[in-house]
Parts: sequence; C-alpha cells; structure tokens
Amino acid sequence: MTVSIDDLPQVMGDDGQFHAQDDAVDLSGTKPEAWVALGFFWILGLTVFYQFFTRYVMNDSAAWTEEIARYLLIATVFTGATIGVVKNNHIQVDFFYRYMPRGMGRVMATLVDLMRVAFFAAAVVLTLMMMLKLGSNSRMTMVDLPMNWVYGVCLCGFAVMALRSAQVAWVHHQRGYSVLERPESEMQDR
Repeated sequence: MTVSIDDLPQVMGDDGQFHAQDDAVDLSGTKPEAWVALGFFWILGLTVFYQFFTRYVMNDSAAWTEEIARYLLIATVFTGATIGVVKNNHIQVDFFYRYMPRGMGRVMATLVDLMRVAFFAAAVVLTLMMMLKLGSNSRMTMVDLPMNWVYGVCLCGFAVMALRSAQVAWVHHQRGYSVLERPESEMQDR
C-alpha cells in the first residue's frame, strides 16, 4: 500500500505559511495529586537552577541545594506515582489473561487488585512505624529539619496510592473486568 503526499495532513497553506493548529488544552480532569506532583517538580527545578546559578555564575555553590533537590525528587516520585495508580497504567503483564478461561481471569484480576491495595496499605503502616521509631531525632544533613518531613511525603503518597487503588479495584468490580482482562480498555473518569 503506497501513501501519496495528498493523503498526508497538510500544514503548509497555498500562501507558503504554516497553518498548524493545536487542540485546546483542557486541564479540568487533572487530579489533585497531579497538581501536587507538578508543584514539587517546579520547586525541584527552581532548586536545581539555583544550584547551577550559584555554582557556575557566582562561583560559590549553595551546599544545601543538593540535599534538598534529592528530597524534592523523592517527593515528586511518590506523589507522581499516584497518577499511575489513578490511571491504572503501571507496568503489568496481561499475556496469560489472553489464554485463561474468562472466569479464572476475572478471579486473578480481582486478586491483583486486592493485592495492590494490601501492598500500599502495608507500605503506609510500615512507613508510619519507621517514622515513629525515628521520632524527631533524625535530622537532615545540611538543613536542620526533621527527616520525618521527607518520610511524611512518602507516607502521604502511599496513603493516596492505597485509596486510589481501592477506587480502581471498585471500578473494576462494578464494570466486571479490568485492564488485565481487556488491555484495550482504560480507566474512565471516576
């Protein structure tokens, strides 16, 4: 099958100018955790820029920026991971579901949903136990702040992931299938 140039979308008009037009951006469906992750990302970017500026322009590097950037990256990852849970698009293997009997696939997908909720709930409990064990004695190296602030962001990330994975499991239960059973499906707004 050959494709002619006339079949391709045209972006250059007869006047020789580009006439490409983007679709309107709609951010109304953006989940709150995505905005939090974006906020941490921007603060991280500003911190790294400040580090670059002080190191290479001022020739006097701010020592605290490397440590704070590391913790902001952790915060970005743990809040950003909730987006993957909400969209139900973390890595998964659906190969065997194609060859399983439908009933067995449904049971296995339900077990996967329950195990995901249990994993995140266990992570919440374990993070909380670690935070309680550390108490206020553990401090950051360069900045005199408690390390529990960093672990608190991880705890919140795990808690939101547990909540969102329970919501995803409920949606799968209501509609009678999951993305494991039907990979072409996707999560709709909840």
